[in-house]
Amino acid sequence: MSRFDTLVGHRVVIRSTVPGERGPSGGPAFTDVVGRLLEHDGVQLRIQRRDGSEVHVAAADVVAAKPVPDGRARVRTRPALDYSPEELARICTRGWPPRFSEPLGEWTLRASGGFTGRANSVAVHGDPGTPLPEALALVQAYYAAHDLPVKAQVIDETVWAARFAAAGWAGISGTRDHAVVQVADVATIESASGASSTGTATVRVDDALTDAWLAAAERDTRGVPEDVGYVLASPPVVGFALVEGTDGVEAVARIVVTGEWAGLSSVHTLPHARRRGHAARLLEECTSWAADHGADKVYLQTMRQNTPALTLYGRYGFVTHHSYQYVAPPA
Repeated sequence: MSRFDTLVGHRVVIRSTVPGERGPSGGPAFTDVVGRLLEHDGVQLRIQRRDGSEVHVAAADVVAAKPVPDGRARVRTRPALDYSPEELARICTRGWPPRFSEPLGEWTLRASGGFTGRANSVAVHGDPGTPLPEALALVQAYYAAHDLPVKAQVIDETVWAARFAAAGWAGISGTRDHAVVQVADVATIESASGASSTGTATVRVDDALTDAWLAAAERDTRGVPEDVGYVLASPPVVGFALVEGTDGVEAVARIVVTGEWAGLSSVHTLPHARRRGHAARLLEECTSWAADHGADKVYLQTMRQNTPALTLYGRYGFVTHHSYQYVAPPA
């Protein structure tokens, strides 16, 4: 048995040497990584940090490894509103990962067989590392190679919104432009739970994506099943919540934890089961599940015009962090 086996799945601090460098005393230089040990193969350790990004550490360089407090016992750091829109956009991508991705400077080209806009658009944040006309040409070539329509997800609060507009890119026809990303700290949500909820349904959170959950989510899952499964179920810490009634599943939601952040998505109640408080109960139980798995902040996304959803989320302390739009090049 490896000394790392019992640490897999837990938050750890890993101390390792820095190859080729010397410390202040002339001996080896050391560096520490704190995060969740996702896996190891005896050669490398894969660790997820607090923002959901991952780092690999050579097992041979590790000089110490020990668990640190996890779940509700862990020490909290930055509140939800302390993150920039671009930081949170990267975290959202990690929580809704595309099956195929490629960096373009600090942008991310994402493709997943057409399943959802987020997983099939270029995430525009930071610098693409090349002049805009060249970057846009590379974006169009990437989506042509994947046989997908060209789309960019552009954050309204950044300079890129005006730059894309100046290049002739416009909101995609047939969609309601400008979705909002809302955030709340777990403590805020939990303080409102019970007082805000009118539902009494029992919520179950499963580890595996099932056909019953997918059917109840009523998402357009046409295309390659591998794409759908990867986007929804590939993150290391993800749960599929559901409310069951006498006639089967009545409501569902998806909750993913990447580092300190939880992402709530796919909150959907079937028409015959609405007005029973299912959405509120799903939000509460998914938040509790996420806190038990180390999250202390939650994000979600909805359309700016979705007044019922925004009203519900507002009761739990969610506030708008930023907004974004999907844009496409001129025909």
